[in-house]
Amino acid sequence: MTWQEELKENICTIAQLKEYIDLSTDEEQHLREIMEIHPMSITRYYMSLIDKNDPNDPIRKMAVPSEEEFSVIGTYDTSGEQENTKMPGLQHKYQQTALILATNSCAMYCRHCFRKRLVGLPTEETLRRFNDAVNYIGTHKEVNNVLITGGDPFVLPTNVIAQFLDKLSPFSHLEFIRFGSRVPVTFPNRILDDKELLTLLKDNTTKSKRVYVVTQFNHPKEITPESADAVDALIRSDVIVNNQTVLLHGVNDNPETLAELQNKLVGIGVNPYYVFQCRPVKRVKSHFQVPLYKGYEIVEEAKKRLNGHSKRFKYIMSHQTGKIEIVGIMDGYIYFKYHQAKEYDNIGKFFKRKLNNTAGWLDELD
Repeated sequence: MTWQEELKENICTIAQLKEYIDLSTDEEQHLREIMEIHPMSITRYYMSLIDKNDPNDPIRKMAVPSEEEFSVIGTYDTSGEQENTKMPGLQHKYQQTALILATNSCAMYCRHCFRKRLVGLPTEETLRRFNDAVNYIGTHKEVNNVLITGGDPFVLPTNVIAQFLDKLSPFSHLEFIRFGSRVPVTFPNRILDDKELLTLLKDNTTKSKRVYVVTQFNHPKEITPESADAVDALIRSDVIVNNQTVLLHGVNDNPETLAELQNKLVGIGVNPYYVFQCRPVKRVKSHFQVPLYKGYEIVEEAKKRLNGHSKRFKYIMSHQTGKIEIVGIMDGYIYFKYHQAKEYDNIGKFFKRKLNNTAGWLDELD
């Protein structure tokens, strides 16, 4: 079975889900209603990681819809993506980085996705005219890197990925190209079964631009022999693999789990990059977001269990105004620093807000 054929076997219906998980009549009805709004798609591989006897299994929480998704507290565009869109599928928020939304599809539809507004749904936001995006990047010399994301670009055919690299690599002002992909975590066979993809990535890196893959491991259970092999295959293809964990209630919101995850990532050759504060997304915020004060405590306690390499990540909030590092808490205040900013002059600035115990986002602080 090819990886494309395997992907077609994804669990996308209630009937398929019930082959793995017992559902009450009420649960089944709730899931049907949720899936009409935000579809379900789970690879058979990722489903195999779920403990069907544990209703609170962290892998299940990330993959299987729940009635908690009825909550519409929050917004669908928490980081101001719409206002930074230059054309369908191309965003330019930070001076040095252009972002391409290559597809609205993923190997799996994560329930905590911050792009729930478009992933798996008809959308006008993904890339339509690749040459227009290439021309924009070619004429904006301040851009020194491109992030190709989605959805997940690694669910695209390898020849399409090759076109992205072929068109972007000749630009001398680009220093590297990144792919944002959770495929190593949710569908490692996409990488392991496609030698053409690995050859493409290796050849491109050695001939021109360094290629990075930014992935998202959120729990130690996701680090399996298969996912470790997929990471190793990327590394052997000269790809640098970084990780962006999302801090999620009921998944990794305790120091022991978070520390175990970061340590194991370093053990398989993945560089811890960010731990993200969960964004206040509709149908996500109410059940996945941890208050900022608690998140800071979890991260700091986890770091006590980490070595220098596994504690290199920054605890970050991807806000409308920029990527904001959560630096510390003291005397009733929480302190922040602009790690990256839409307004160039804000980069590196420190600021503080009065702390409260319920706020999960900057806008909720005085």
